[in-house]
Amino acid sequence: MCSIVGVLKNNESSKTIIKMNEELKHRGPNIEGYFNDGYISLGFRSLFKERNKENLFNKDKSLTAILDGNITNYKYLRKELEDKGYVFKTNVISEVLLHGYDEYKDKLFLKLKGMFSFALYNLKTNEIIIVRDKMGIKPLYYYHKDKDFMFASEIKAFLKHPSFIKKLNKDKLSTYLSFQHSPSTDTFFENVFKLRPGHFLTFKDNKVKIKKYYEFKFTQKEESIEYYIKRLEKLLKESVENNLSKDKKVGAFLSSGVDSSYLSVVSKVDNTFTVGFKNGIYDEITYASKFAEKMKLNNKYKYIDKETYFSKFSYIQYHMDEPLADPAAPALYFASNLASKDVDVVLSGEGADELFGGYLIYKEPYSVKMYLKIPFIIRKLIAKIASIFPEKFGINFLIRKGTKLEDRYIGNANIFNEKEIKRLINQKKLNITFKDITKNQYKKAIKYDECQKMQYIDINNWLIDDILLKADKMNMANSLETRIPFLDDEIVNIASKIPTKYKLKDGHTKYVFRKAVSSSLNHEVSKKEKLGFPVPIRTWLKEEDIYNLVKEKFENSHNFFNTKYILKLLNNHYYKNIDNSRKIWTIYTFLVWYDVYFTKEA
Repeated sequence: MCSIVGVLKNNESSKTIIKMNEELKHRGPNIEGYFNDGYISLGFRSLFKERNKENLFNKDKSLTAILDGNITNYKYLRKELEDKGYVFKTNVISEVLLHGYDEYKDKLFLKLKGMFSFALYNLKTNEIIIVRDKMGIKPLYYYHKDKDFMFASEIKAFLKHPSFIKKLNKDKLSTYLSFQHSPSTDTFFENVFKLRPGHFLTFKDNKVKIKKYYEFKFTQKEESIEYYIKRLEKLLKESVENNLSKDKKVGAFLSSGVDSSYLSVVSKVDNTFTVGFKNGIYDEITYASKFAEKMKLNNKYKYIDKETYFSKFSYIQYHMDEPLADPAAPALYFASNLASKDVDVVLSGEGADELFGGYLIYKEPYSVKMYLKIPFIIRKLIAKIASIFPEKFGINFLIRKGTKLEDRYIGNANIFNEKEIKRLINQKKLNITFKDITKNQYKKAIKYDECQKMQYIDINNWLIDDILLKADKMNMANSLETRIPFLDDEIVNIASKIPTKYKLKDGHTKYVFRKAVSSSLNHEVSKKEKLGFPVPIRTWLKEEDIYNLVKEKFENSHNFFNTKYILKLLNNHYYKNIDNSRKIWTIYTFLVWYDVYFTKEA
């Protein structure tokens, strides 16, 4: 299955669950199924026609299940359960969940490997359990107000329920403006929440209880670097193999980076897919095509122009459910759309940078040791003076090094600071700040080194609520299943043990990972530094048509923002050599998303 939805009946028409399920048709256009009793209605959709359309039950027919995802070790678990005497009637993964829960109860969740969100419903006790995978690959939302309770793979399903009250959660705006995404458990819709990775929710007698069954931790273990290289090389190949399907057409995204290059080569897929822009450094197609030719891979590519990019932007924000100001999200949508014409499943490289230290910022604590010898109180004063000047690379460095990590680092995107946000949304005091999100995370990471602290913050925010979210939503928008081998349990486990000195070595990020994949790639690719998914937003915002498009949106900003302030940001970028592109884009994205979900013109 590729989407799930559930709702208490509360005398609602049986057509309600059908409407809610239909709203998620893009996640599974080929199969739909339903379950109804006097208490709850459940629905699911699937991309793949061989999925069982009928409801499955456990032995005494007290339990049924619906699943979104792919559990890679379900065959192993099935054999384990068969050895204990359980009889299986189908080859469907959901049946493993039913018998597995009978045998292990909530201890089953930790045994599961792969990507999943699923629901278990006990027909005898009316207890509902919803579960999300360990790393947050699959999304899962729930709504609870008064006697109404519902859950779904995407928020937009709730809008089809007549009792759902659609109301903007304005408190979410301040943290969004910092992170460029929607962090934590609450959402931009009041009374709608995200179930966090590694958690399960129990609903009974109108009460919600949430428990954690897994939490990522660094457990650094001293072994030789040769041990880690050899072990990681083996586990990576096994994970790729486990994510292939004999009965599905599988492809891979291919950029200019080491992650996607490795997946494309080792998986031996028939097709790889690349998108890019004809703007110099924003063109990944030239590099990817040359690599594909050298490695004898079939590469299909598409250049994206600004007209195409902006024409789909509102539609993309609809699919995101909440505003996401990552310019790479639309680019991923187009890559997915390209791939969906030829394959059923695509391999993607999310997670490797966060787990193995791939971002350049992770090197900073170890590459500026001389400056860090200056007493902090002096660096703090320098930072205060530097903050007066316009943002530039050197200025930003001085500010960072004069500010404690927990007071500044919130992940790869840090768009507006607290002072700017107060001015931006005309508030003297913010109800919620980024520290309300990261404070407890830093407490848990107190014994980690600087790099591990940054990784931990990224894994718990950036990876979950930006990287993985856009991967799921953009691919599902094109009815394409994504599999992410680098987030396999065994890969995550070994990444948690590798010392930082092996991840950042000889001036390279992700060093041990590069060494582990180097035998499968040519020398140049395995040493190539992180580029990201470059999108020419900065350049486009300096072009008259896009400037006017954004200006019109800013001038009609529904009183969310200080209009004079945001127009100054835009004009300084357009007329002067001040790069405000990420700030402009974060504001613009929210306004487009708001129009999609809250205005009559949408």
